[in-house]
Amino acid sequence: MKSLRLLIPAAIAVVLMGMPVAAFHDGGVADCQGCHTMHNSQDGMPIDADGQNPWLLVDDNPSDVCLSCHATGLGAVWGADPMAPPPEKGGGNFTFLDEDNLNDGHSGGLMANWIPGDAAGHNVVSQNWGPGADGTLTMAPGGNFPAGQLGCTSCHDPHGTDAFRLLYGANRLVQDGLYTFTEDAPTAAGISLFFGAESNSNHTAYQGGMSAWCSNCHSAYHEAYGTLRHPSGTAIGGTIAATYNTYNGTTDQLGAVVATSYLAAVPFEDPANTTSSTTGPLFSSEVSCITCHRAHATSAPDAGRWDFAVTFLHEDGDESLSYQIPDPYADLNQRSLCNKCHNQDEYDENPF
Repeated sequence: MKSLRLLIPAAIAVVLMGMPVAAFHDGGVADCQGCHTMHNSQDGMPIDADGQNPWLLVDDNPSDVCLSCHATGLGAVWGADPMAPPPEKGGGNFTFLDEDNLNDGHSGGLMANWIPGDAAGHNVVSQNWGPGADGTLTMAPGGNFPAGQLGCTSCHDPHGTDAFRLLYGANRLVQDGLYTFTEDAPTAAGISLFFGAESNSNHTAYQGGMSAWCSNCHSAYHEAYGTLRHPSGTAIGGTIAATYNTYNGTTDQLGAVVATSYLAAVPFEDPANTTSSTTGPLFSSEVSCITCHRAHATSAPDAGRWDFAVTFLHEDGDESLSYQIPDPYADLNQRSLCNKCHNQDEYDENPF
């Protein structure tokens, strides 16, 4: 009964609107029938190639069950149009996996130089939404998680955990034992999935452990590529903290003050962070994987929070014709956000 299948997610969404964000998945006591059917393929529910429905799901695979509620609503992690993504909640959006080209570097618009949407971030395998498994990588970079098995439930436990965004922690079996995490889930707090969008005063509060958690699948990333490209999961120190706390963009390099220097586009980890805090980092605050990358996907290669290949942020999208990541400073002069921690703007010649 196809109509029933389509109505289930909508009914869940209506119920959830009056509940706390975590209610449906809270503590492993979720509404079972929201995701499962009582009998194998009851009422026309999906079956696999062997004529089975091993998890008694109401959709084609675990990710599609998740996305039936979360693709375009309740967080909107997979907007329908990569040129008009839904409001940013912090993790990025999988819709950019559908792009033909992400290359905004020199001559990036030439077809021979295209960087396909596979490079936008984590290629969640979804029959209903996605382009399929990553066409380039067969394993997680620096790890051995199989790309062909990557889904929402590779990172999130649909039955509930007490961790940030239902993330798996150490010693948790993932996907029926396909993989085992060795690192604890990070400490963080997220903004509402029901309303609002990320801003400098409404943002994910990263407090600690994100880089270690990412290493569950990317543990040997730096070794795999031969050199340590950037410190991660370490204290930033006094010099970087001072730069971050004074930098207010290319044309106002010393204009920021500590109390309001937080930039959601370049977050850091600190135990004192809250979802509304605007204070900049201390010397003991940490740089993390999430400082430069979003967890899901972006319209820049490598899930970059900004496009690392452009000189000025306003050039993002010019070559690729993909979505232009918003410039937090709204300034045609603005250069890479690497400058928030490593200000190299001071002696740059400005053509404008």
